[in-house]
Amino acid sequence: MEFRYIDIHTHLNLEAFSEDWESARDRALTAGVACINVGTGKTTSERALTLAHSSQGVFATVGIHPTHTTGDEPEPFVYEDFRVLASDPKVVAIGECGLDYFRVSKDSKKLQEETFIAQIQLANELEKPLMLHIRGSEGSMDAYEDALAILKTHAKVLGNVHFFAGSYDVAKKFWEMGLTTSFTGVITFANQYDGIIKNAPIEMLHAETDAPYVAPVPYRGKRNEPLYVKEVYKRIAEIRGEEEESVREALLKNAMRLFQIDL
Repeated sequence: MEFRYIDIHTHLNLEAFSEDWESARDRALTAGVACINVGTGKTTSERALTLAHSSQGVFATVGIHPTHTTGDEPEPFVYEDFRVLASDPKVVAIGECGLDYFRVSKDSKKLQEETFIAQIQLANELEKPLMLHIRGSEGSMDAYEDALAILKTHAKVLGNVHFFAGSYDVAKKFWEMGLTTSFTGVITFANQYDGIIKNAPIEMLHAETDAPYVAPVPYRGKRNEPLYVKEVYKRIAEIRGEEEESVREALLKNAMRLFQIDL
């Protein structure tokens, strides 16, 4: 099976795909699209790992999403439980982990930070990259700045800032640390990230779907799925004014390098 694309952040492990994840997986694989299913808690991490073992070209990450650390039933990060999961060779990153001040009150900052740091420590121990979820308060780069400070202090591994929604200046700070940024189908119907994508070093970019969310044009309004990542690759090439094939090849190599995947 030849893989020409990879969706580096998708969620076939979530409820939205409970009835037909195999069909969505097969549509992607048949079209040469590999995928990384991302854990958001212990249950979805276990599910991601099960899916990863279902086929060649399917991988997993394990971790706790920052919004799961708070609320009425916060999920604790049990280090040893996640260490066992993450030790599987099909697990290519730790996360999605990080900070979210948009959907969760900044009052939860301390608990979010503690959970984030614990996951960074696991990544350091296993020498696996981080899958980062960072989202600031409305109109602010606060979570990005806080995350940068935590990563500089604690991280000994690289990683990717998924669904990047920060400024160009913030993106540069991540790139200077060796951390990559990935973009979703949002870039097919909005242009606020065009300048970042156009001016980024190509080796610091990835394409993702974050399926089942934010389907790209021409599928907007439908449930997203890994197959549609091809539209994100295409749009990145258009924004950069580069040949689609050269961008496709570069982004595939970027993912293989960061996540130590052999496709």
